[in-house]
Amino acid sequence: MLAVDANVIVRLITEDDPAQARRAARLFESNEIQVSRTVLLETARVLNASYGFRNGRVLDALEAIAGLPGVHVESARDVARAIELGRAGLDFADAMRLVESEAHVFITSDEKLVRLARKVGLTGVKRL
Repeated sequence: MLAVDANVIVRLITEDDPAQARRAARLFESNEIQVSRTVLLETARVLNASYGFRNGRVLDALEAIAGLPGVHVESARDVARAIELGRAGLDFADAMRLVESEAHVFITSDEKLVRLARKVGLTGVKRL
């Protein structure tokens, strides 16, 4: 099994470097691929900040990668839940942090995050 970095996934999604995109596609087609949560977080950040992907498009891309044959996503259930929360309006990184802390109280000074978390039924999110 191979583990890939976010830049490999970004090449596959954006095809901004055609030669690297082809190599990335071949990797994914012919190997079992491990994708960590941190790689997904970095991928989401890069797609948003550097490529201007809006939230829905970022989530679609992450879901597509996670659904490829041979792809094994670390904490796949948590990632799927974070994507679901993202579709309800949360930023993917915020959603991952909330999912990872669901058994605990999550403290933040981000009032928007508190409002959105409550809106989607996460009651353990408290304002600093």
